[in-house]
Amino acid sequence: MKFRDPASPMWLQALKMLEQADQLHRRFFQLGKPKSRGPVWEPPIDILETDRYLLIQIALPGVDLSDITVVIENNIIHVVGERQIAMGADTVIRRLEIPYGRFEKQISLPNGHYQISENSLANGCLRLVLNKL
Repeated sequence: MKFRDPASPMWLQALKMLEQADQLHRRFFQLGKPKSRGPVWEPPIDILETDRYLLIQIALPGVDLSDITVVIENNIIHVVGERQIAMGADTVIRRLEIPYGRFEKQISLPNGHYQISENSLANGCLRLVLNKL
C-alpha cells in the first residue's frame, strides 16, 4: 500500500471525515436567522414562567420597538435589532460603556407550542408574553 494513495479506503475515509468536520464547523459558527451582518452584542434577559405563559423581559434602553424583530422558529425565539448612537459630527467620545449597533438574542424555549400575545416596550425593557398552546 502506498502512503497517501488517493485510491486507499483509509485515505477516502479521512477525506470524508475532514468534510464532515468542515460541515460541523460551518453549522456551529452560523449565527441563526436572520443572518448576522457584522459584530453583534447580546442584551440581558429575564424569563419567568407560569402554567399559562412565559414572560421574557429583555433590557433594551434607548431602542425603539420599530427597530426590533421577534421571530419564533423551532422552539427558539430570535430577537434582533439595532441601538443607534446619536451624536453630531463635532462630538468627541470620552467613554462608551453602553453597547450600540446590532444586537441578537436567541432564547431556547422549553418544549411546547407558543404564541406571542404581547410585544411591548416600556421603561427600556422589551416585554414578550408567550402563551402556551
